[in-house]
Amino acid sequence: MSGTEKSKAHIEQAKGKAKVAMGRMAGNERMTAEGRADQAKGNARHAKEDIKDSFRH
Repeated sequence: MSGTEKSKAHIEQAKGKAKVAMGRMAGNERMTAEGRADQAKGNARHAKEDIKDSFRH
């Protein structure tokens, strides 16, 4: 189960990076901010799964 959650976290991080890049190219600050928020959510999800894994082992 942890593997699927970690893959979701990686997808969310990549989606955020893409939004940041598109926002910068278009000069759209809102899209850039949304991308950073998506990256933060992905980072938080990944950290949560790392913590859960540390308690399993």
